Amino acid sequence: MDRMEKLKILGESARFDASCAPFRERHSAGPVPGVWIAGPCRLLKVLMSNRCMYDCAYCVNRASAPVARASFEPRELAQVFGDMLRANLAEGLFLSSAVEVSPDRTMERMVEALRIIRHELMFKGYVHAKVIPGASSGLIRQLCSLATRVSVNLEVPRDDMLKLLAPQKEARAILGPMGEVASMGEELALRGALKGGHTTQIILGARDETDREVLSVSYALYRRFNLRRVYYSAYVPVNEDPRLPSSPPDRLRELRAYQGDFLIRLYGFTPRDMLGDQDFLERDLDPKTGWALRNYHLFPLDANRASLEELMKVPGIGPKGATAMVRARTKQNLRWEDLPRLGIRSWLPRFFLSFHGRGGIPPLDRPEAIRRLIIESRASSGRLFPGETEMA
Repeated sequence: MDRMEKLKILGESARFDASCAPFRERHSAGPVPGVWIAGPCRLLKVLMSNRCMYDCAYCVNRASAPVARASFEPRELAQVFGDMLRANLAEGLFLSSAVEVSPDRTMERMVEALRIIRHELMFKGYVHAKVIPGASSGLIRQLCSLATRVSVNLEVPRDDMLKLLAPQKEARAILGPMGEVASMGEELALRGALKGGHTTQIILGARDETDREVLSVSYALYRRFNLRRVYYSAYVPVNEDPRLPSSPPDRLRELRAYQGDFLIRLYGFTPRDMLGDQDFLERDLDPKTGWALRNYHLFPLDANRASLEELMKVPGIGPKGATAMVRARTKQNLRWEDLPRLGIRSWLPRFFLSFHGRGGIPPLDRPEAIRRLIIESRASSGRLFPGETEMA
């Protein structure tokens, strides 16, 4: 099998591993397989091998799946990546692998490929590598010393789900490496390695997990392991298995999970703040707007007096917008008309802010009317809701 045939198989096999949030990742329009545009960077997303010793129900590369199999030798993979760099087809690398032979054997091959790329090809750019659960501490350290970012994928939020869907895996084999990476992160960053920190990925909808369980696990992981990001992937049916749903991916739930995650990381929200007594996030409203309407007694906020932290909790206003408002009002009192020039173009803040003692769109004392108006506007415009972004 030649290199391009391997690249086609192993590039396709890597597409379900998250290299960034899905709304920032798309497949390259070029003819070369495996190249994805992830944020500002063109990444070669590829597996070292898709010959897996595990039979995880949700995985396209599970041992029992009837798919074409291939493996790269370390130097062969490094040469493929080097050729793509010289041809300006890729600017970075996302390297993962199925578990071939053993976790240590798989990690040894990944480390050797990255060693060649870093020290022989002298590549100084972005490398995201996947830690193989069960690999030895020494190999994990070597991989981290060669990567810009690493990930240890949790995949499912509950132990019983892991035992059912991936019976050959153990939660401690996943959480253990997370702890090891967290403990060495600062040291490696000082040496110029692992500047991008470490991440994980959770699949949504493979079983009966709730949003409360997912976000509670994410909240705990951020606090315990200082994760840089949690990525969420709506389950895509890739195998026929009675343990798995056959429904199409729930992309709206995936978006709501990311919005909830932003509120945890950037706004100081807890899962209870977002969910109240419910197990699932609202589908019709983003989590911040839902929280604001449930806590409407806290509004309207005085746009010229509210703190930065309070302004960041206003629907339609993100960290940049709140910071711009605080800076601008040191020079003059803010008016509603000033918000667009500060980068705040959503009309949602009108329901939650007051200017010079005057509120925005009435009736401010009826959150159910505001909810109805937002939902109806979404339905008529075909958008999730007016001005909605993943950050605000």
